[in-house]
Amino acid sequence: MGILIIDDAEDTRLYLQAVLASDGFEVYATASAQEALAHLQDRPSIDLILLDVIMPGIDGIELCQQIKSDAAWRDVPVIMVTALTNIEDLDRAFAAGAMDYIMKPVKKRELLARIRSALALKTEMDRRKEREEELLRVTAELEEAVRKLQNLSSLDGLTGLANRRRFDEYLASEWKRAIRNGTPISLILFDIDWFKPYNDTYGHIQGDDCLKAIASLMPKVVRRSSDLVCRYGGEEFAVILPDTSQEGALAVAESIREALSEAGIEHRQSPLDRVTVSVGVATAYPSPSSEPVTLIGYADEALYEAKRQGRNRTVENAEIHRSR
Repeated sequence: MGILIIDDAEDTRLYLQAVLASDGFEVYATASAQEALAHLQDRPSIDLILLDVIMPGIDGIELCQQIKSDAAWRDVPVIMVTALTNIEDLDRAFAAGAMDYIMKPVKKRELLARIRSALALKTEMDRRKEREEELLRVTAELEEAVRKLQNLSSLDGLTGLANRRRFDEYLASEWKRAIRNGTPISLILFDIDWFKPYNDTYGHIQGDDCLKAIASLMPKVVRRSSDLVCRYGGEEFAVILPDTSQEGALAVAESIREALSEAGIEHRQSPLDRVTVSVGVATAYPSPSSEPVTLIGYADEALYEAKRQGRNRTVENAEIHRSR
């Protein structure tokens, strides 16, 4: 283990070096605070510092304070080597961060005993620090695992979009926020036209691929971080648009419909020979007495009307918007 001696008295340095080297320690010696700080900057392996109190320029107590203020050396034990017997001076040394002190003239047996005691304590502190760091690492890993599990529980396994559970949670929280802020909230519901014939013609595996293809197009159309695209169920999707007016929601809805139509996903059982969607839109200005289910109902009615009118179109339900 490495020990740094800092003492301006050459005879003391040589004596301490001889005693410690004979006991198997790796010993470094400096004659001043400046030399010691320069030596520490080179970062050799230092496990303990023997520090003289009275030195020219920066004394041992001030140097101890500087060493302890550096995070790299904060945990290295410092033993003061002193001829001082004044209790106030010793109190200052301990206040500066010293762990122990040895009176001059230094006795070999006492020196080695105090050094071994200090090093044993440092070893235990290092082990405790390692355990604490390991605990922090494991805790961080557990928190990350929990976060990933929470994310997985909120995602649809097929499309990677938010699932119905996340839809319900997000709509409820944004509904409350809209009440507090007096802002509108819009909902888009859309589903794939003639999807059952699609599955019957191409098979369920390609049907799943169709759903995934639609999901992959959504980030290109729904771009705000506050908007949430969900797989609502089966071939039906939903988009929650916080702080969005009727006009804004209609623009997003039409962009979705056009993007999916232009994607050109083949559908031989569709009159247009490609996959299209029907879209329903509703906007609300929530009040404290209102519930999110009302908005869902209006959007669902609009979606049904879009299908009734022939599919591949967007229909808005403005009743809830006008009733605010």
